[in-house]
Amino acid sequence: MIEESPEEQAAAEPEGPEEKPEEVSEEEHHEKHKKEKKLSEVEKLRKEVEELKQEIGVTKNAYYKAYADTENLKKRLQAQADEANKYRIQSFALAILPALDSLELALTGKDPEDSFVKGVRLTYDQIVHALSNEGVEKIDCLNKPFDANEAHAIMTEKVEGTEPNTVIEVLQTGYRLKDRLLRAALVKVSE
Repeated sequence: MIEESPEEQAAAEPEGPEEKPEEVSEEEHHEKHKKEKKLSEVEKLRKEVEELKQEIGVTKNAYYKAYADTENLKKRLQAQADEANKYRIQSFALAILPALDSLELALTGKDPEDSFVKGVRLTYDQIVHALSNEGVEKIDCLNKPFDANEAHAIMTEKVEGTEPNTVIEVLQTGYRLKDRLLRAALVKVSE
């Protein structure tokens, strides 16, 4: 046999311990696979939780928006109902005003002691009272500065001792329903 020199022997011997491939038993391999599977399932669940959180956020936002829209609609409908109730008599009052004008005309220049005139006056007063109970009021503009928001000037006349633009005669009475103009007065204004 040929003997090897110590250098050759040293070169032939591996340095350090020989690395053997790790031998994994089937059970360890199975456990490792289980752990990886669990980690993958946990990651999937975390992802699903995040998606559900986002979905909840979107749903909450939609709910709050729908709730706010519903509240706004409720307030708007209530305001419309309140206004309709407040002015419910408007069309009736507008329809009855010409009859009131006729009664006023019938009373103009008549003897207040005449029994027929007393009956007409009583009827007139009852209608005015009923309208007043519903918020209908006469617009008092005689001898006051002309207000174009409540009266229409259909005539002008120069009157000594009267300020210009003052209502000197009411030709047709104007009426207000609460805070709303029902019918403007027709007036004569000083120049």
